[in-house]
Amino acid sequence: MQLGPLCPRAYDAPAMKPAPRRTKILATIGPASESEPVLRAMIAAGMDAARLNLSHGTVEEALAIHARIRGIAEDMGRPVGTLVDLPGPKIRAASFGRDGVDIVDGQRVRLVPGNDRSTAQTVEVDYPGLLDGIEVGDRIAFGDGAIDIEVVGTHADHLEAIVSHGGRLTGRPGVHIPSERLRISTPTPDDLRILDAFVGAGVDMVAISFVRTAHDVRRLFTEPHPRGPLVVAKIETRSAVDNLAGILDAAGAVMIARGDLGIECPIEELPHLQKHIIRECIAHGRPAITATQMLESMVQAPTPTRAEASDVANAVFDGSSAVMLSGETAMGADPVRVVETMARLCERADANFDVEGWTRLVTRLRVNAPEGRAGRYQRITDTMTDAAWRVAHEVGANAILCLTRTGFTVRAIARYRPTTPILGFTPDERVRRQLSVSWGATPMTLSGFADNEAMVREAVQTARTEGHVRPGDVVVVLAGADGRSSTTDVLRVIQVT
Repeated sequence: MQLGPLCPRAYDAPAMKPAPRRTKILATIGPASESEPVLRAMIAAGMDAARLNLSHGTVEEALAIHARIRGIAEDMGRPVGTLVDLPGPKIRAASFGRDGVDIVDGQRVRLVPGNDRSTAQTVEVDYPGLLDGIEVGDRIAFGDGAIDIEVVGTHADHLEAIVSHGGRLTGRPGVHIPSERLRISTPTPDDLRILDAFVGAGVDMVAISFVRTAHDVRRLFTEPHPRGPLVVAKIETRSAVDNLAGILDAAGAVMIARGDLGIECPIEELPHLQKHIIRECIAHGRPAITATQMLESMVQAPTPTRAEASDVANAVFDGSSAVMLSGETAMGADPVRVVETMARLCERADANFDVEGWTRLVTRLRVNAPEGRAGRYQRITDTMTDAAWRVAHEVGANAILCLTRTGFTVRAIARYRPTTPILGFTPDERVRRQLSVSWGATPMTLSGFADNEAMVREAVQTARTEGHVRPGDVVVVLAGADGRSSTTDVLRVIQVT
């Protein structure tokens, strides 16, 4: 550890910036929010990253929105990350028509493969493998899981089922089949086609749907980030929960997709699975994005329900790196108000976060890095970040400055949820935008990697110029020895002059 001041320079201290919100906000862009004025207002309201859901619309339309977001963010000087959410093996029923049909409790229905027309008595499912592997007792859900049926008979040309929970079905609703019964792999050929287009457009993150194993993640065949996008594995199947450790090794972050996960697993398990997944993410130094129906009532209402407000706060208390808005911003009545509300809820929960309890938890959960050369480098970074947050606490540091190539140093120290602000410096603009979903990180620009003294001098000067620190403040700096360093191996404590 090295202690010492920087060379003095002429400086007029700006007003200090207020303590930022630490939990990040990922908002889905759709018809209600894709215009330039609304996007600008959402960014100003606190949107840290934008999600493009490719289950709806065309690739060309999504690429145009991506370019619009990127241009607006650059104009506003904000490092807004972009995430493309691949549709995955989505199964739908044949159309019930615009007016729809009622499916009532206790009714018997037939399920057959097809894509022509569905009725109240016979539901055609656009999945050729429907009759292969489904067993008596399996539950199949429609839409968002509100309508549920149980298979009571399997035949050569159809499945027989009884409606457990009925409702009205319109259009072509999604059909949820237990993931272990599916014979469709992820990513699909359409996913890979979409991914190629967005990699060419420089997208920052890609979410892969219906992940079951680490092999599903690796089948994207993208360049490791930051040369390629940060891969976000969506945890929405029982298999993904069972194989979580391997998925975390292969992915850069995870999304807890509570919609399908709540269908796959008993609903009473869902809150506990959320906590388990987030804790495993923290142990591995991976951002965890909690998603689905967080402020669902605000699709139409001007304020959330009390239960939704509590859900957001509890997601923060659980350790979520980011929270996601879906239909609330994609098709809601007032996307900007939704983002403002989410920002207030997260900021208030951040202020009441149990830091001491979290520190004890993370210390217990932290896993050893894997063996081998890469594992040794990761263990060094893990050890240095562990030391850095402890030093920052002991000396009362005003900021932690992380100089990073890939963002891993920032994510590794963020797992401790330090009360000290984290400034993530990188010369890579994609890494800077990827930090938009990393808890507590303020992405900052570094001109390039050089010797340690030059990099640290630039980082502290930038932090000072932009009002994050003042002369007399103490900062903790994590960096490599020079531009060739493969790991974070230098920890310094510096008094700003």
